[in-house]
Formats: sequence, C-alpha cells, structure tokens
Amino acid sequence: MGYSAVVLAAGEGRRLRPLTTHRPKPMLPAATKPILEHVFDALIDAGVTDITVVVGYRRTRVQSEFGPSYRDVPLTYVTQDKQLGSGHALLSAEPAIEGAALVVNGDQLIDSRIIEDVIAAHDRESATATLGLVRRADVTRYGGVLLEDGTVTEIVENPRDDRGYQLNAGVYAFEPAVFEAIRRSEPRAGEQSLVDGIATLLEADEEVRGVVSEGTWIDATYPWDLLRIADDLLEDGEERQIAASASVHEDATVVEPVVIDDDCVVGPGAVVGPNVSLGENVTIGSNATVERSVLDADTRVDNGATIRDCVTGRGVGIGPNSTVAGGPGDVEIGDRVHRETILGAVLADHVRDIGGVTYEPGTVVGHGAVCHGGSTVSGTIVADAEVWS
Repeated sequence: MGYSAVVLAAGEGRRLRPLTTHRPKPMLPAATKPILEHVFDALIDAGVTDITVVVGYRRTRVQSEFGPSYRDVPLTYVTQDKQLGSGHALLSAEPAIEGAALVVNGDQLIDSRIIEDVIAAHDRESATATLGLVRRADVTRYGGVLLEDGTVTEIVENPRDDRGYQLNAGVYAFEPAVFEAIRRSEPRAGEQSLVDGIATLLEADEEVRGVVSEGTWIDATYPWDLLRIADDLLEDGEERQIAASASVHEDATVVEPVVIDDDCVVGPGAVVGPNVSLGENVTIGSNATVERSVLDADTRVDNGATIRDCVTGRGVGIGPNSTVAGGPGDVEIGDRVHRETILGAVLADHVRDIGGVTYEPGTVVGHGAVCHGGSTVSGTIVADAEVWS
C-alpha cells in the first residue's frame, strides 16, 4: 500500500544560529540541497504517495522553495503557529491524515532504507506504533529506546545510564490512536512531546514495535555538523558532480570529492576541494583555495583568498586575500564553549569582508556583519556589526 507521510519541519534549530536567523533548520544545506529535500527524496524513494509538511518558524522559506508538489508528489502544508513540541506539531496535522501514517523529522538526514524498514515492520505486525531505530554507542544527546524481541519496553529522552539503548531515528509509523495518546500525555515546560505520546501508548499496553535499521541517519545539531554531513554525502557518492551550467576555468584545479551547483564560476588558478560543496551561483576567484567547506548560494570568494573548514550562509562575500585557516578552535554556542572543534568559521547570511581579513579558528559571524580590511576576527560577532583592525 502507498503510505501518506507527515514531515515535522516547524522548528528553528537554535543551536545552529546564526545560520537559522532567516530560515528554519530543515532548509540548511546538506551539501548543496536543503536537508528537507533529502528527507522528501527518501520518503518518495520508499514509496510515499503524498506528504503533509508541518511548518512554523520561517515557514515561507519552505513553502516558496517547494510549492504544491515535489517530484510529482503532492505537498500539503499545515502551520504550527507556536512551536509547542513535536507532539503538538503532529496534532496540527491530524485533520489531513486518514488511517496509518508515516511521521518523520524534517531536520535530520535519513535514507530510504530506514523508512522502508519501518513500513515493512508496521505492515507485518499489528502494532499501534512502529519506531525506526539505529545503533549508536552514544545516545545521550537524543532519544534512547529499549527493545525486547522487537517490542519497545521503554523510551527515554537523553538517557544517562548504560543500558542497551538503540537510537530513536525519528521515523515512525502510527495508527490514529497516537493522537489521543498525545492529548492524554502531560505537557512538560509547556510543550507536548511526541515521545511522551509514545510513552502514554506504552502505559496503556498498546503494542509499540521497534525495528533496528542499517540505514543512514545523521543529525546537524551545531553549525560544524554541516561539514560532517557534506563529508558523508560526498564520500558516499550521493553528491559528486559539476553542474552543466557551472563554469570551471581550464587552469583551475578541482580535487574530488566535490559538488559544484548551477551557475557557479571557478576562476583560473583556483583550487577547489577536496570535500567542498558550492551552492548555486557561488563564485571562486582566481588563485583562491577552498577546502572542506560548505558555501551556500550566492557566496563569493575573491581572488587569492584561502578558505578551510568554513560554513557560509547565502550572499556571503569573502574579500581578496582573506584567510579562514581552519580548525581546531573553541566555539561558543549559547552559554556553552565547545573545545577543539574542527571549524574555521561560520559566516551567516550576507556577511562580507573588504579583504585581507584573517578569521581565527572557531569564529562565528552574525548575519550582515562587515569585516574591514586587514582585521583579525575571532570569537562571536553579533549581527550587523562592523569589525575593524
């Protein structure tokens, strides 16, 4: 049977700021395509016939990107006006669902194997819910699930004990009873959690199954995770190409694996790669060097610049002879400092420098900031700031 799917794509992704200042986490680039596009591809490849997308934070960025359909599969949008948890997000989609439905997170990379495994298990068993799981040594940042002979016995957010948890991959098949279970579960900190709804099903002795999949699951929690996601996609060969509309000078050097999207320009003497993703309309100037970086659409790297371990937003301008030397460095996200992180710099949307700028490892620059010629930039720079030497 063809399944309907619900994709939860309403959240912001606060720990990915400042990249999420103007767009939700699902629209950040996994190599050159939004994470959400990879999720849609996985669902459709697994046989899904229609998709309901729950949007909220910066929802127009999702709707304008994809419109009413994707790969001839209809997309229906429902709005979660306030981001009050994953369970609340699913309840927002209830009127659009008839019968069993797949539910997936729209901000994590999954491949079709996990979805296919969940569908097969749910069709085979008479369960109220079936959870897609993957093996991970450390599940403390995510959800842990305990299984006995394929039956879920317990689901725990951020577990700290050493029991034999499988990681909750955020891929579910649900019967309609899940909606009432979410409504019955007690909100925590004003939010209704999907995990708490599943726990309510367990308390009611409903059959909840889990299937451990060998499929790929990757989450971007912090900005530097976008480098790791791109690495995985490039090394797996899922993204390794130069678009026909791209212009790469005959004197440039391209070191695979790379992906160079539509309308990119790579100038003479430039070196691009390995492990570089250039979004649409990116320009790499003459004699510039770009290694292990994700440069989003409309970014320009001017002549003679050197860029390593860098993530940019859209419309970033890196001036001539500027340098992002690469990690490791200490990165401050919120009230936490991440030590020795491999990250040259994060440059949010429309950051620009005048040239001759040096970015210390771990630098995070907020959207619209301007770094003046010859300056050295370090730490966290707020939006629209001006940095002088």
